[in-house]
Parts: sequence; C-alpha cells; structure tokens
Amino acid sequence: MDLIAPMRLYALSKRHFVLVFFVFFICFGLIVFIGIAGPEIITSRTLPPISTKSKGHLQSRPFKLQTPGLSTYNQELWLMCHFEPNKSTGEEFRKNIPLTVAVSGVMQDTSVPNIRVDAHNHTRSLHCTNGLCDEIIVLHLGYLNYTEYMITITFYDLEDPLFSIKNVNFTLKMYNALFSQVEIWFRFIFVVFTFMVTCLFAHSLRKFSMKDWSIEQKWMSILLPLLLLYNDPFFPLSFLVNSWFPGMLDDLFQAIFLCALLLFWLCVYHGFRVQGERKFMTFYLPKLFIVGLLWLAAVTLGIWQTVNELHDPSYQYRVDTSNFQVTHSEFLKAQKCNADHIIVI
Repeated sequence: MDLIAPMRLYALSKRHFVLVFFVFFICFGLIVFIGIAGPEIITSRTLPPISTKSKGHLQSRPFKLQTPGLSTYNQELWLMCHFEPNKSTGEEFRKNIPLTVAVSGVMQDTSVPNIRVDAHNHTRSLHCTNGLCDEIIVLHLGYLNYTEYMITITFYDLEDPLFSIKNVNFTLKMYNALFSQVEIWFRFIFVVFTFMVTCLFAHSLRKFSMKDWSIEQKWMSILLPLLLLYNDPFFPLSFLVNSWFPGMLDDLFQAIFLCALLLFWLCVYHGFRVQGERKFMTFYLPKLFIVGLLWLAAVTLGIWQTVNELHDPSYQYRVDTSNFQVTHSEFLKAQKCNADHIIVI
C-alpha cells in the first residue's frame, strides 16, 4: 500500500501555529526596519545651474556636461533636466521640445571614445504651471561601462514669446553604492536560505512517490526552484561583467517566478469549484495560455526596452507609443478570442 505524503501544516498545534506567525512577523518587521534605517536607494548629484543670459541665446546652443567618477556599484545613470522660468505668469504652459543627445565614455587614460556613433534626436514634453516646470528625463544608461561620461545636449525650438527660461538645471541620479552592497548581501542570504529550504523539502518527500504528493506539495516543488532563480544567484555578475546580460537575466527570472505564482493561485482558487479530476486540456491549458500571454508581454517589453536603450541612451518607452499600441491591440484580440472559453471554465 502506498503511503500518502503528509502535510505538516495540517498537523500543527495551536501553539506551533501561533509560533510560526510570530516568527514571520518578527522577520518581516526586521526587514522593514532595515529598509527604513538602511541607505537610500537612489542618490542625486545636482550640477551647477547654467544661466541662459551669460552665454547668449538658448536656441540651438549645446550643453556639455561631464559626470563625476562612477563605479559599477552605481548600476545605472539617469540625467534629469529642469528648466527655471524667468518669471511666473501663473498660467499653464505646454510645449514639445526637440533635443539631441550625444554620449561619450572617458577611459582611464583620459581618451574619449564615442559610445554611440551618431547623436540621437528625440522630443520631450515640457509642462510648467505656477512658475514650476516638471523634470525631463534626458537619458538613461542601463549599465555603466566607464568611470566618467561626456554628455552633449542641444535643445531646439525652446524659445517662446510667452515663456522665457532663466536657468537650466541638470541632475544626475544613480543607485547608491552603499545600497548596492547591501543588496548583494541580502540577495546572497536569501539565495542560501531558499536553497536550504528547497533541499529540506526535497529530503522530506524522498520516501514518497510523486503520485502520492498533494497538489500543494507538487506546486511547492516547482515554486521553490523558481524562487531560487527569483533571488538571482547570478546577481553579482552585474558588478563584475560590463554587460546588459546579467540585468536581463534578472528580469527574466522575476517574470518567470511571478507568472508561476499567478498560475498557482489561479489553479488553487479554481480548484475550489472543480471537484474531481483536473484534466490538462480543460483545467490547466486555459490558465497556461492566459499567464503565458502576460509572461510573453513582460519579457518582450523588457527586451525591447533594453535593446533600444543599448542603441540609444536617450530612448524612453513614452516616445515609442506606436509599437506599444500594436502590442496592446494584439493582446486585446487574444483576450477577446478566449473570453468565452474562460467564462465557461
């Protein structure tokens, strides 16, 4: 006679049940405290303001900026631009501003090779109200190959009789190096604990055949290895290899685990209504299709944004709305085609 794999959750006493929740809340509170007391995630460095009166007209005048020393612990780099109006009229002002961005990396021997062959042209939306203008994201570097960067920015069609600019302020934003070190240790600790729990779980079920496992135990045998990948044991490669691949690998692992977790909850909640055999074609396949669409959309958009940022550091998903609309319409068509089948199930 085959043994049925027991679930320890159903054998817990009230005292053990309260102890589990007590330990969970202690760990959760400790993590929240470390997050509050720990280093800030993003650090900012404001460059000296550039006056538009000291060097002539703003129209078509290039701004040349040089970043301070950076390290791989800074992970990414954003350049923000903030326009300071000459006077406040109290009226709302909106305008699309064409700009050109060129980025060069500074080597250790002070040579300046071009990261991108050509300068890239884009349009940003300027919005000002009550004498305050919103920040504009000029560029974003997904990973840092060089210790310093030379950035040349040229604005076009910015002068307007109803709107004059007094100063142009640039701000550099990057990950805090101290936060990156804390993140490495946290990920390492979670990877080790996840690996230990996975091994203990597999060891506790070694005496039982897989057909005797409960549905929760079968799902845990899938989610625990995916949780190990979610914590990304390859994360330190981001600081050792000057490549976009480790970051893309991290995004891929996160998308896989989150979609698998969503699939688990869909199966569990739908299983409350289905009493009997769960056939693959009628029970699992529609859920796999729905979650697969979400996974495909997340991975596709992530790869699309990464590839575009590699070729153009001034790229933003907001300026690529046409491709997004195509993807969105195709996704809605797929949802509509399967709506009747989903409702029946």
